Amino acid sequence: MTETTLRRHLTQSALDPNLIFLLEDIASACRSIASLVRNGAFEGNLGSANVENIQGETQKTLDILANDEFERICSNSPRLAALISEEVEEVTWLKEPKAGDYLLYFDPLDGSSNLDVNLSVGSIFAVMQVQSDGDRNVLLEGRRQVCAGYALYGPSTMLVLTDGTQVTGFTCHNSTGDFRLTHPNMKVPAETSEFAVNTSRYRYWDTPVRRYVDECVAGETGVRKRAFNMRWTASMVAEIHRILTRGGVFLYPADSNNRKAGGKLRLMYEANPMAMIIEQAGGAASTGFTSILDIQPNGPHQRIPVILGSQSEVDRLTDYHNANHSSETKE
Repeated sequence: MTETTLRRHLTQSALDPNLIFLLEDIASACRSIASLVRNGAFEGNLGSANVENIQGETQKTLDILANDEFERICSNSPRLAALISEEVEEVTWLKEPKAGDYLLYFDPLDGSSNLDVNLSVGSIFAVMQVQSDGDRNVLLEGRRQVCAGYALYGPSTMLVLTDGTQVTGFTCHNSTGDFRLTHPNMKVPAETSEFAVNTSRYRYWDTPVRRYVDECVAGETGVRKRAFNMRWTASMVAEIHRILTRGGVFLYPADSNNRKAGGKLRLMYEANPMAMIIEQAGGAASTGFTSILDIQPNGPHQRIPVILGSQSEVDRLTDYHNANHSSETKE
């Protein structure tokens, strides 16, 4: 197995040393959160904290602890100007922003509903930069991300990272705690026979999503002429990691139940970083109509529809959405 560590990989790159410092802090935070997750049952940290976050979602105790770890560890970075977290309503400013300072967007513990049943969870993050001295605008489109990544807390702890050139996976060595390069130049397989969607929401879906899923479920007798498998783990990190390794498409579309809110998943610290990772790995990311990375945000906790995965499947879903929209417009 390769002995290339995350630190060696980063220091051999052309990245700004201050960004490397921040990424190492993020890795340390993820390593600490992995330990909290592993030991949650022993330390009494499983279950609800009996409070709601800004999303109106009941927080788990580990949601709060994971957020605290990100804030505690990453705040040490001298060029980090602000933290934008799923668990905190307001932007946390750490310093008077200067041009080139970094902005860290993060979901500290994605899929925390899985904790009580011992299934995979993760963390998602993205980094952007302050545009000019004194500029406190954090509502930047995803194309401005300088890097993005996620940690997966599963049978092993992994850190997957893109710096805008490729997607690279590191696995935490159980003995040393080092993140070591194990998945160089990750690519989304072009062809796939898997899709991930919460089919309990079928009654809320729009026609394009129903059409796509119905065709997959029809198997060899349907228009796709092959069998598909459905997957759903209720953790975006786990779903996207599987797509990176085996191909597939992940859907959390707008529907009649979530449309008023804009969708389910958050743009800044869920959809944008995952869209950057998937695109850098050769896949595609769309709302059904628009590239996720081209959306101009209207708030730090904005929700949007999300379709991510193999290029051909995302293109098919986009075609279905556009065709349905054209039909409705004519009517």
